[in-house]
Amino acid sequence: MTSYFDGHSTPISQDGLTPATPSVTSRGVNALSSRITSVLSASYADRDIRDALETLDVRDVRNTAETRRRIRLDVQKEVIQCNGEIVKDFGEVAQQLKRIGSAIDSLNKYCADMRGHIAAANRETGPVLEEATGLMAQKQQVETKRHILDAFNSHFLISETEATILTSTAEPVNELFFQTLTRVKRIHHDCEVLLGTEDQTLGLEVLEQSSKQLNAAFQKLYRWVQREFKTLDLENPQISASVRRSLRVLAERPALFQSCLDFFAEARESILLDSFYVALSGTATDEQNMSTKPIEFHAHDPLRYVGDMLAWAHSATVSEREALEVLFISDGDEIKRSIQAGLESEPWLRSEEDQEPFDGRKALNQLVSRDLIGVARLLRQRTEQVIQSHEDASLAYKIANLIGFYKKTFSKLLGGESEILDLFNTLEESAMRQFRANMRDHVAAVQSEFAVAPADFSPPDFLEEALQMLRALAKSYDTSIAATDDDESGFNKVLAEALDPFLNGCENLYKGLPPPGSDIFAINCLLAAKAVLSQYSFTADRVSEMDDTISEHSARLVEYQHEYFTHTSGLKSLLEALSDISDAPESIASIASLEAFQPEALIETSQHLDEFLPSALMDAAENIKQLRSRKMVTEITEDAAGRFCSDFEYVESRILAADELLKEAEQGEEAPMALRDMFPRTSGEIRVLLS
Repeated sequence: MTSYFDGHSTPISQDGLTPATPSVTSRGVNALSSRITSVLSASYADRDIRDALETLDVRDVRNTAETRRRIRLDVQKEVIQCNGEIVKDFGEVAQQLKRIGSAIDSLNKYCADMRGHIAAANRETGPVLEEATGLMAQKQQVETKRHILDAFNSHFLISETEATILTSTAEPVNELFFQTLTRVKRIHHDCEVLLGTEDQTLGLEVLEQSSKQLNAAFQKLYRWVQREFKTLDLENPQISASVRRSLRVLAERPALFQSCLDFFAEARESILLDSFYVALSGTATDEQNMSTKPIEFHAHDPLRYVGDMLAWAHSATVSEREALEVLFISDGDEIKRSIQAGLESEPWLRSEEDQEPFDGRKALNQLVSRDLIGVARLLRQRTEQVIQSHEDASLAYKIANLIGFYKKTFSKLLGGESEILDLFNTLEESAMRQFRANMRDHVAAVQSEFAVAPADFSPPDFLEEALQMLRALAKSYDTSIAATDDDESGFNKVLAEALDPFLNGCENLYKGLPPPGSDIFAINCLLAAKAVLSQYSFTADRVSEMDDTISEHSARLVEYQHEYFTHTSGLKSLLEALSDISDAPESIASIASLEAFQPEALIETSQHLDEFLPSALMDAAENIKQLRSRKMVTEITEDAAGRFCSDFEYVESRILAADELLKEAEQGEEAPMALRDMFPRTSGEIRVLLS
């Protein structure tokens, strides 16, 4: 391919050696150098060069001399052609812009005309529009007032129909009544909003009207509840549900609520009293009770008669409480909250007694107690008649225990503050007074038997009879609930009346008897009483006192038996002789010179002892054989024999010590006969013989 520089080479001189002139040659060299420098310094990574090369490549230009001469002209020609086309296009655009300008001028003219017409129309319609705007504002205000009035009427006023439902006694107390009452209460409460405005007249009027409606509604409800109470069937859950709801609402008026409770208590008192009369005497028209005998059928058995009456009262109390619990307590604390709300709305009803919050359980217990007042009054009359018409002390005490049992039961059922408990306290005290009076009469009747003790020192008949009665009294007390609540003090009062006077009589007899008969008699009486009391835990203290007293008498019997052993065996003379002997050698050495330790006397004492020992235990036991306890006879005799053996050991030790001293003093001389030889018995032999 022909090089680009081939056509642009520097011409050579005709002679082929040097350029024609030096200056021309120099400029050519400089231009060539600049061109070469320019080509070499060009960066082919430049975007313009790349675009130029791409254009050349598209045109498929070949690097020839002709092409190199024409390419500049062709390019300029194309540029001129393009510029001409652009100018032609802009001419068309200019023509379009002229037409648009003409259209805009026309529109501006039309708009100016329209603005003129509009301004004229505004001048003519301005007053009308202002008047219409004012009317529209007034209409909006009227509509707002109408909505407010409708809202006020719907919220703060009730219809005539609703007022009739709420206050007319001809209308029933149903769900619609309670809904209307709830709405009126809400109106009454919301009157606070009206009273907070500047003009309070409307609020006061609505408050007064709602107050009158509420008072009339509560009066209607109060009378309806009273009518329901007259024929209330506590077994009917549906009636109980409606009455329960009415009571919950009526509790918002504490005075009316309390009046209803009073009326209800009177009605239930009458009903329960009639039922109690029927249970006592029976009725031929009551088919349900034909199979059950009336309580008075068992009037010949006083204890059962009183027990049946108390059992009926307890059963009636349980039934009454369960029924009233459903009526007053099943809704939880709603009645309590209603009463609290009523006291807050009517603070003038609050008294000092109302400072404590309402207790539903306590109020229920009080209401049940009031329902049973008539039954309690009749029960008291009948029970007091039974108590006063019998002179049996044990019967009076059994009735007292029975009453005490039911008193504890009613206390758990109705609480410790129930009025019914006063009845039981009165009856229990009456029975105990009768018991004490009967016991004192009995003691006075047997006073003549307190003069002479039995010959065999056995418990006297009056004590046996008293213990027989005491056994029945203790059994009655043990089966009553009082034995678990007041173990010691409760029965100690009985012992003071039923046992102590007879033991005191025995004590008087004991003081008139010589020993050992007095102690035997005392122990026999105490053992008989202990045998009765030891069967029960609530007499543990008294049994312990008796054990101490028996131990004192036993100690005196041991002393008596010991005296018998020492006196009968002959050992007493030796003990009396040794009473003044001390542990000093000189004192012990003087024993041989004592009269009781002289050979004849000591040998006689030894023989007497040998005669006594074989039957000593049996003879001693014979002295106290009248004791009712063979174990005590043996123990007392063995204790006395043990003390006798200790005494014998003491005498033996003194004899041996005296013999030892005498033996040392008489060394080398003929020794006298030793005391031991004259009194040969040893303490080991004595213990064997008396064991």
